[in-house]
Amino acid sequence: MRRADASLSRLLSDWPPGQDGDAYVTVLEERAEQARRIYELEYGARTSLWVFQSGANTVAPVPTTLPDTPDTPDTPETSDAVAQEAEGSPLEEPMRKDGNPHAAYRVVVDRAFLYEPAALRALDRRLERGHQVRVVDQPLVKLVVADGERALVQLEPGRSMELRPPLVLLATELFEAVWRRSRPYLREDGDLSSTDRRILQLMLSGLTDAATAHQLGMSPRTVQRRVRALMDTAAVSSRMQLGWYAMRNNWV
Repeated sequence: MRRADASLSRLLSDWPPGQDGDAYVTVLEERAEQARRIYELEYGARTSLWVFQSGANTVAPVPTTLPDTPDTPDTPETSDAVAQEAEGSPLEEPMRKDGNPHAAYRVVVDRAFLYEPAALRALDRRLERGHQVRVVDQPLVKLVVADGERALVQLEPGRSMELRPPLVLLATELFEAVWRRSRPYLREDGDLSSTDRRILQLMLSGLTDAATAHQLGMSPRTVQRRVRALMDTAAVSSRMQLGWYAMRNNWV
């Protein structure tokens, strides 16, 4: 999976410019242009949006206010908004709080994203909207795929590339491979509390007790005490065994 991710990034970085290549690939380097294209992909999607989220929003600035449709002409207000950074890219978090009601979202996040200050709140909002959210431990390239027909991939901070058929198949295959090997974020079945599920999810993703405590708004000692209680419930003697037990018993 990591090799596939790296291969896609390397292939796109080396893609030769030219008339034929331009039919399949568009390189986006202006931050406002990237923000507008992300917006158009998300709210122009008819059936599905597949997203990789990783770390801070460095792909494009996100408008704080947006027109009702992608076709609305720019005004000084909206142009200024595009130039501002705010929480909300579909590579990070939807530009609108309600997301695209016509598209089924599948979102995969990595450890770098879980370290972000508002990460858990953002993921909780996604679950409330009915989005499917999963977690992986390895770093992800930032990616959004709309309807399996268009994809936007981050090559480096501030530089992205839009793919069209047939190259978009590279992005869809990568997404499916990662999705199959990811784990659900916050299962709701069973007797485990939502707080304990979050602690386990962050622990499995490799966050320290201090980082977990910061994300959940509690002290590191409280995190340690709850982990100890979970180990007692699972009748295990190490955190590694607890992680194995949690995965086998659908705690996460």
